[in-house]
Amino acid sequence: MKAVLLNGFGGPEVLHIAETETPTPGPGEVLVRVRASSLNRADLLQRMGHYPPPKGESDILGLEMAGEVAQLGEGVSSVQVGDRVCALLPGGGYAQYVTVPAGMLIKLPPKLTFAQGAAIPEAFLTAYLNLFVLGQLSPEETVLVHAGASGVGTSAIQLIRLAGARSIVTAGSEVKLERCISLGASAGWNYHEGSFVPFVEEQTDGQGVDIIMDFIGGPYYHDNIASLAVDGRLLIIGTMGGAAVENVNLGTLLGRRIQVIGTALRSRSLATKIELTAAFQAFAGEALASGAIAPVIDSVFDWREVAQAHEYMASNKNIGKIVLNVGE
Repeated sequence: MKAVLLNGFGGPEVLHIAETETPTPGPGEVLVRVRASSLNRADLLQRMGHYPPPKGESDILGLEMAGEVAQLGEGVSSVQVGDRVCALLPGGGYAQYVTVPAGMLIKLPPKLTFAQGAAIPEAFLTAYLNLFVLGQLSPEETVLVHAGASGVGTSAIQLIRLAGARSIVTAGSEVKLERCISLGASAGWNYHEGSFVPFVEEQTDGQGVDIIMDFIGGPYYHDNIASLAVDGRLLIIGTMGGAAVENVNLGTLLGRRIQVIGTALRSRSLATKIELTAAFQAFAGEALASGAIAPVIDSVFDWREVAQAHEYMASNKNIGKIVLNVGE
């Protein structure tokens, strides 16, 4: 098969399409003919040598894909050859074929294209994990979603709305904020305007938000803590701005019963990911099928333009997911 491979670590120029061995499905697995894959920030980090795949997993980039079941491994009966599916992956999505444990598959509703399917797994499963499994979101609570126009952010806004809760967001442009509000966010703050703390105070009548989903890390830590309500939960999903924090006052966490939770999806066990996939489908499957919620796609690149796609993601201009169309 053909796949996007790396000529060492570095910038987008190290990406190239070449021949490599087609994987074979083992017991409980299926082989999927990939039709589309999506970009994630982790792909850029792995390309630069900063985020290696879990031990024993494919070193090909790509944490999610959509395609058609091409071959069944021993013992698989939950899907058939030809079924349209999407799935979260530990790696291997930038390729014509990938093997996937059958329990990780999400069947694509007829209304959704392969490009839309490829934009579902990482964004929606990350959002679901953080909001409901770790954050224990309840109806009527308020969530502050940083990077609201990102793939995870746009997915989180929709899941929060589906749960009967409220979201407010930060993003880097008025266009991005308008898109977030169109998806269900109540209000948005352009982070170029300065600290978001006064915005949160205004939006919550001084009470603070119940949950914060943060991708920035260190630079936002103190303002995040200041923006949380009593019993608030800070979910640290990424450290795009840096990981170090100075002058942490643990007394603030104790006094207001604040939880600070570090989270990652890729490194979790297969059993946990299968359980998470099933829980997400039970919660949101009907909404996806009906169109009540949907992945937000910014752009679709031919996979021969993978270097340009990586450059575009690095520019931070996208609203929603960047998808690769995996051709012949």
